[in-house]
Parts: sequence; C-alpha cells; structure tokens
Amino acid sequence: MEAGQAELAFRGVGLRKIYVTGETEVHALRGVDLAIHPGEIVVLLGPSGSGKSTLLNIIGGLDRPTEGELFHFDTQLTGIAEADLTRYRRENIGFIFQFYNLIPSLTAEENVRLVTDIAHDPMEAREALALVGLSDRADHYPAQLSGGEQQRVAVARAVAKRPGILLCDEPTGALDSQTGVRVLETLVRANRELGTTVLIITHNVGIAAIAHRVLHFLDGQIARVVENDTQIEPVEITW
Repeated sequence: MEAGQAELAFRGVGLRKIYVTGETEVHALRGVDLAIHPGEIVVLLGPSGSGKSTLLNIIGGLDRPTEGELFHFDTQLTGIAEADLTRYRRENIGFIFQFYNLIPSLTAEENVRLVTDIAHDPMEAREALALVGLSDRADHYPAQLSGGEQQRVAVARAVAKRPGILLCDEPTGALDSQTGVRVLETLVRANRELGTTVLIITHNVGIAAIAHRVLHFLDGQIARVVENDTQIEPVEITW
C-alpha cells in the first residue's frame, strides 16, 4: 500500500516516551517511526511493557511524547494546545478498553448517549446498540448485563459517534470466544461501512489475521511490520 505523507492518517517520527518516578526512568517508547493509512485495520502485538498502550494513548491524545512528532493528516498533534488536543480527541477518536467504564446508574442507551449528545454527526444510540446486537437490552443497567454485554455497550458507545479512528486496547481480553467474535465483527463492520481506521492492541495472536497490517513491538520499538495479503473474518479466528 503506497501513499504519500499527506495521505497518512498518522505519521510519527522519532517518538519517545520516558516516565520518571523519583530517580527511576522507564523508557516506554524508544524512537518509534509510524505510518498509519486511512481505513486500515492495524493490530499491535508484543509483550506487556513493550510500548503498545503508550503509543495508543499518544495517538488518542491522552498523553504526549517526551520527544518526537506525531501528525494526524497535516495537523501536528505534538505541537497543539491542550484545548485543541481535547477537541481532536472528541471529534476524531473512539476508545474501547478491556474494562468497560460504563456508568452504573445509567441504562445501556443512556451510556451510549453520553457520547452521541456531544458528537458532531452521531448515529442514534439505539442504532448503535442494534449494531452490536443489543436492541433488546437498551433499557437495562450495567449490573443487569453480562460482562460480554457490557463490553458490547462500550463498543456501541465508541462507534456511535462515527469516529474516524477507533483505538482498542485489549477489547476482547476479558471475553469468551463467542462474545469476542461479536465485538471484532463490529469493529470490522465499522471499518468497512464507515471507513473507520481501527487500531487493536491484543495478546491474542490469532486476531492479527483480521488486520491489514500487524506491528510487532519489542522493548519500546516496532521490531517488525507484517502485511496481510488477505484478511480472515472474525468468526474464522483460532482462539
């Protein structure tokens, strides 16, 4: 897949992140160069502590690198003010984490509406819940839902704002294989139907087969990049 720099959804140059605690320095990223094309599904693989989540947080505007530059198309994210970074995050990014972060006192529909009420061009909350197969659970509270159903509400909440980018940190890590397939099917559908760029951190090597490209992390660096000539469907994944 060839593309000029202007066509890249993200371009990172020499990204470094150092966390300092007392006299201890942790080098989470060690000079990462990055190129993500619009409309890709990219899977990030690697052991814990290899820099995957740190990079995802920087791409999502939740953190800033210690050194280096990151561009979202032609906007230099590493140089903008905090208010502009917040706006970028609100307008462009959908987050899905391993833990669902639902508000216990709100129904599934109300949890999704937390995002749709502030998004620029959202889908209806119930439409998003239908996308993940939870139309009949819209009026249920998180305590009345299984763990898998709660994660699907979290996916619906992220997808409902029609984000340009979905950032997923172990989205199937706490799920059984059947529910995990349902979550991944929703991510693939968002990619195909909405053109959403999807980045997925996972420890499940089998999930890499749904991606266009796989970034292998080691010791704060991208050690290897693998392009998949074809992508399998989530239901075909070996768990």
